[in-house]
Amino acid sequence: MSDDKIDISARMLAGGLIPKTDPQLPQLWEVVAQTIKRSAALNVATSIDEIRTLLSEIIGSEVDKSTTVFIPFYTNYGMHIKLGKNVFINHACSFLDLGGITIEDEVQIGPRVNLITENHPLEASDRKSLLLNRILIKRNAWIGAGATILPGVTIGENAVVAAGAVVNKDVAANTMVAGIPAKVIKVLT
Repeated sequence: MSDDKIDISARMLAGGLIPKTDPQLPQLWEVVAQTIKRSAALNVATSIDEIRTLLSEIIGSEVDKSTTVFIPFYTNYGMHIKLGKNVFINHACSFLDLGGITIEDEVQIGPRVNLITENHPLEASDRKSLLLNRILIKRNAWIGAGATILPGVTIGENAVVAAGAVVNKDVAANTMVAGIPAKVIKVLT
């Protein structure tokens, strides 16, 4: 079976290139349009319970009552976000989730954090194609304010990403990274 016959959502989660000429791209953009509409309602919610309900609609699964998300919260697709229990997401975070974002239990995410699963080819003629790769944030990780996590990165269990860091490689469990690009600055005990 050719790639363009496999559901685009499954191909997005598998990672890799989605060509700008893919015949299923209109389906992706339909979901994005719906997410934009739902995000407008989400970002004027007046209670944590209302935020959970509206975010559950956007991501297509129930956000656990132990999880707290502050608005504004931005996502372009939503359906590829998986949130664990007792997660805290602070104000003004942006999750570009076409490639898939999984956040395990007990994770803390500071304000203005960017989780980016999407990139584009360098060749100018193909730059509107999508290069997708998932992000995994493991249990009890802490992502500091203004950090950016790039496509394909796994943040290990109990790891800490310092404020403002740009993470382009996996972060081992029980380590702290900082800087641009992020580098290990401390092993946590």
